Amino acid sequence: MHPLEEHYVDMTRRRFFGTCLRSMSGGLGALALGSLLGPVKALADTTPATAPKLLAPHYAPRARRIIYLHMEGAPSQIDLWDYKPELRRRFNQDLPDSIRQGQRLTGMTSGQARFPVAPSIFKFTRYANRQDGVWISELMPHTAKVADEICFIHTMHTEAINHEPGITFFQTGHQQPGRPSFGAWVSYGLGSANENLPAFVVLISQGFGNMQALSARFWGSGFLPSEHQGCKLRAGGDPVLYLKDPAGVNRADRRRMLDLVGELNDAELKRTLDPEIRTRIAQYEMAYRMQMSVPELTDFSDEDEETLAMYGPNVSKPGSFAANCLLARRLAERGVRFIQLYMRGWDAHNNLPKEIRDQSAAVDQPQAALIKDLRRRGMLDDTLIFWAGEFGRTVYSQGTLTTENYGRDHHPRCFTVWLAGGGIRPGITYGKTDDYSYNIVDKPMDVHDLHATMLHLLGLNHERLSYFYQGRDFRLTDVFGKLVPDLLA
Repeated sequence: MHPLEEHYVDMTRRRFFGTCLRSMSGGLGALALGSLLGPVKALADTTPATAPKLLAPHYAPRARRIIYLHMEGAPSQIDLWDYKPELRRRFNQDLPDSIRQGQRLTGMTSGQARFPVAPSIFKFTRYANRQDGVWISELMPHTAKVADEICFIHTMHTEAINHEPGITFFQTGHQQPGRPSFGAWVSYGLGSANENLPAFVVLISQGFGNMQALSARFWGSGFLPSEHQGCKLRAGGDPVLYLKDPAGVNRADRRRMLDLVGELNDAELKRTLDPEIRTRIAQYEMAYRMQMSVPELTDFSDEDEETLAMYGPNVSKPGSFAANCLLARRLAERGVRFIQLYMRGWDAHNNLPKEIRDQSAAVDQPQAALIKDLRRRGMLDDTLIFWAGEFGRTVYSQGTLTTENYGRDHHPRCFTVWLAGGGIRPGITYGKTDDYSYNIVDKPMDVHDLHATMLHLLGLNHERLSYFYQGRDFRLTDVFGKLVPDLLA
């Protein structure tokens, strides 16, 4: 929306004439300029700022919400999803120049004298009940059992080669900080479906390997109104800091305090027309309602034993990936639009076999349980699950290579992500890589195409979901992105 349109949407008749009296020429001049921009609908101040915003999508959605499982640190596609049996007979051979093609390397391996091919030491099994008979590593046996629900994309690629810009790119559609996150765009585009919880919630699990920094800007609102930023739920103690009333303050006291603060903020809003003041009022009210909704949300005592067992033994440990997957399902049930889970610890540059075993064991059963749980509750068809790291891993070993141990460097040129539910075509594999899982052979997929397709499933046209800022319209897909129909059910 153009800034002048925002100004008039916020303006009541009384405020308009007050503005004109204070600055007649400026007010009428602005009005004349505004008429050139097209008609603007005036909204009366009858709807409280705290009411949930249910915005109409551009067309009928297939998905109502997204659960995004981000494997921070970049898991190795060669050891999990992209089966390359021919590599076993090429053990310790140098990666051919014809495959590498002088492509960009990180500073961690650019000085290596050799680039020895490191085949995966893990066994793969072909799941023939799928349409394409996909091969899945022994590290993911539970996920393999729900393979019929999953669409694997083997040809994901990205421009970023280091973690910080790589994660930023996946979360915001741009490598440089400052843009709104994916979840913030969804909140902006669709609004909230539950007045007692934020539209965008973030959950974080600590892994077992090398952990990269996790910046709050990954779930920030950028230049969108700050009401659209993600709300991080903590694992220990209070899920949200300062949500509880301090000692000596009861709920009635808090209500009176918020009413008084709301009156002061409302007066300032009328004086300045600063939209961030409206956001501040709404966030105060949201926090007040979350005092009741969050304790109920995070209390698993109403879950039956069968459900808890399905998510695995760590489900009772707050902050574990198992607990966060169950919490994601509970958030989805309550109408949260975008649920982001970060699983840290996938950055395996050296002792990859041990680290990836630990990481996989932590995520395999819970993520499979999430799919099964949503399916049996009739929610998978309108819940889109997305699993990805920020890039992949090289076929060659970083550092010493033995028959039982190797490391892998960053590899943005091709890697595997997967989606399930929410209108995605299940039981298929999209794209193909070469025998080294180094280059894309068929059907490349970039981050902007992925974002465009996921927004489409939510009923949002990625070219129309835009925000006017600093003189131009911005969008999640920037000036790129195209829908990929082959992924749609």
